[in-house]
Amino acid sequence: MRLYRPLSLLAAISFATLGLLFLLFPDGVLNFFNYLSIRYDLPQAAFNGESFYLALAAAYMYVVAYLAMQMYRHPKEAVYPFLLVHAKSASSLISLYLFSSNGHYLILLANFVVDGLIALVAFYFYRRLKAG
Repeated sequence: MRLYRPLSLLAAISFATLGLLFLLFPDGVLNFFNYLSIRYDLPQAAFNGESFYLALAAAYMYVVAYLAMQMYRHPKEAVYPFLLVHAKSASSLISLYLFSSNGHYLILLANFVVDGLIALVAFYFYRRLKAG
């Protein structure tokens, strides 16, 4: 257990760094892995990255579904709505950033609103649980 906190911090920093790389340099991430693929005689991924980002999106949806199920199963535990607040807030704010910077696509605006509302509801429940 001595390594639990340092490894947790390292994982958090790594996940956040990779998330920013995916967001800010999506082509760069794919270029890097395609370069490595050539070196190891593996096929290159499609440049649009659809399957890779679909895998990440599906994994994210699994995590938020798991958090919601844990909220259902353990209704007195404040940690699950707390984590859901962070996940949905990040999704909402990233959608707003992409809407503002990469084109005014309705789906990005809709995700900003919907995930923002979910984050607010989860925050409300979190606060209620913390208050006792």
